[in-house]
Amino acid sequence: MSFTARLTADAALIAQRLDAALADKADQPVIHAMAYAMRGGKRLRGFLVLESARMLGLADARAVSAAAAVEALHAYSLVHDDLPSMDNDDLRRGLPTLHVKWDEATAILAGDALQSLAFELLSDPALGAAEVRIALVAGLARAAGAEGMVLGQALDIAAETATAPLTLADITALQAGKTGALIGFAAEAGAILTEADPGPLRAYAAALGLAFQIADDILDVTGDAAKAGKRLQKDAAAGKATFVSLLGLDGARARALSLANEACAALAPYGPRAEMLKAAARFAVAREM
Repeated sequence: MSFTARLTADAALIAQRLDAALADKADQPVIHAMAYAMRGGKRLRGFLVLESARMLGLADARAVSAAAAVEALHAYSLVHDDLPSMDNDDLRRGLPTLHVKWDEATAILAGDALQSLAFELLSDPALGAAEVRIALVAGLARAAGAEGMVLGQALDIAAETATAPLTLADITALQAGKTGALIGFAAEAGAILTEADPGPLRAYAAALGLAFQIADDILDVTGDAAKAGKRLQKDAAAGKATFVSLLGLDGARARALSLANEACAALAPYGPRAEMLKAAARFAVAREM
């Protein structure tokens, strides 16, 4: 199976698990808003969970709840990032953002509920012994919270009013939290599920997460808004420092490619079993959306 076909198949599998998780919830606007927030997307983070587990010999049925958990948490982060008090975006995945389609209060509550749903999914006994599930909960909590994604977003907001421009080291640290932490957990999840050494996957994820963000910065400048499904060039309009503003387009492209190669090299211990994860690294820097 090609990487694109695998990504599409995994997205469908994750969507089924998320639909099942909402099936017995109340018929309320906040539940419909949750489903709306989880529609579409590449589901690359969920793919990383499934493929890292698959590579280590675990069946999809044993890992899909963890993949769905990562996607639920990612959806929550997008809903809250889009809020007027944060990035104030009105378009996501080609459709109105959740606070535009409903209202700000519903968006906040739906985001809160999606975060809770992520940890509910990690309680699924299919994921393994209690110790494994606790390790998954702890890993996702660290990636999502004040050591990871939330910290990165806080640093991003603080940068908007900072008196001194961010350096390359500052942006790298910011994005390691905002984007890289959740990607890192997703790629390491297979090792957690199988109680294997997470070292190679951790190194892979660190390089992949940064490459992915640099590619995002490039797309913000050169991308097609119709393909991206969101407003572009907002960072430049706001005067934000990015990898492109500091490295230039050619420098940013070279750095992203170098990181993708670094990610692939980290997978050497797995041999040919890692081909799909290597393809994901190449996709991260070549994508158009």
